[in-house]
Amino acid sequence: MGRDKDDKTEIDSVVPWMRAPVDVSNVENCALDTLPCLNTKLKKALENMGISSLFPVQVAVWHETIGPGGFERDICVNSPTGSGKTLSYALPIVQILASRPVRCLRALVVLPTRDLALQVKDVFDAIAPAVGLSVGSAVGQSSIAGEIAQLIKTPKLDAGICYDPEDLSQNLESAVDILVATPGRLMDHINNTKGFTLEHLRYLVVDETDRLLREAYQSWLPTVLQLTQTSDDGLFPSFTPFVPSAFGSLRTVRRQSVERGFKGKPYPRLVKMVLSATLTQDPSKLIQLDLHHPLFMTTGGSRYRLPEKLECLRLICETGMKPVYLVALLKSWEGEKCIIFTSSVETTRRLCKLLNFFGDPKIKAKEYSGGLNQSVRR
Repeated sequence: MGRDKDDKTEIDSVVPWMRAPVDVSNVENCALDTLPCLNTKLKKALENMGISSLFPVQVAVWHETIGPGGFERDICVNSPTGSGKTLSYALPIVQILASRPVRCLRALVVLPTRDLALQVKDVFDAIAPAVGLSVGSAVGQSSIAGEIAQLIKTPKLDAGICYDPEDLSQNLESAVDILVATPGRLMDHINNTKGFTLEHLRYLVVDETDRLLREAYQSWLPTVLQLTQTSDDGLFPSFTPFVPSAFGSLRTVRRQSVERGFKGKPYPRLVKMVLSATLTQDPSKLIQLDLHHPLFMTTGGSRYRLPEKLECLRLICETGMKPVYLVALLKSWEGEKCIIFTSSVETTRRLCKLLNFFGDPKIKAKEYSGGLNQSVRR
């Protein structure tokens, strides 16, 4: 009886839409030639990347966005690393934005770290230019002034004419259609960058959701949702005045009229796509996303999936002897490349120095950690 009660408690703690997930593991790979509605320019860009077919999760998301699903529901994807999650959202977003060529920030992708954000931007950079879309990044890799120059388009000025600075700031426009950002730098632009606005945002992607929900990151999520808030019917914006003391110098309040650049059109619903290799089932965290009739897609089975031919071994030893055993193991591999994971930046640094201290020509170690600047890590 005690076990049954525990099972019931576990089920009750899961939000209703997660109780019946769509298992996409049985979806077959789909050749680009047979993928419905794929833009021919995007097809060519994918082929240039060496892609001839889409993985199951990519096919499933495509059908729920470009296909019959038509982005009618927010999408939640729980799929292991390496299953193709990035392209699963990048491809449909780029395809839809390309159908309406208006230069303004319409898609925002948020990731917890610079390295992940730059990897995702590389994917967008490989396909978006093919259909005339521009991709920007806000990750703190460079100075904020450099990012502003990349993200904001200033109006052309006639020589010899004096302009009112206030008028100039009102005519600033986005230079990108898609922005890949980390939360901290995103908040910097929201609070301080003139001309930076989320008023036209159509798509919000929260990648590595668990980590982004676990840490507050300057309350980036409630701020973005507040700035893109629409009414319950998803058509017209509900307008709540901002309190300056609570939101600093926010300049990106959505207008109560129609969207600039789409005259006569009502506000579309902000579509959200949530992805993680280990998507949380905690209702108190998921409610922060304010999802619209979410569709939960998984690859079924375990949260973690290992390659079929991967061999897993375990060596048990005393803590103090681990470096010695590691050196012996590396020597036995005779120079084969490998990655060693540690628990912290400091441990990484110490272990790297130790391995190089042995002076073995077959063991050449390099540190890769958050303690290195971005140029070295790249």
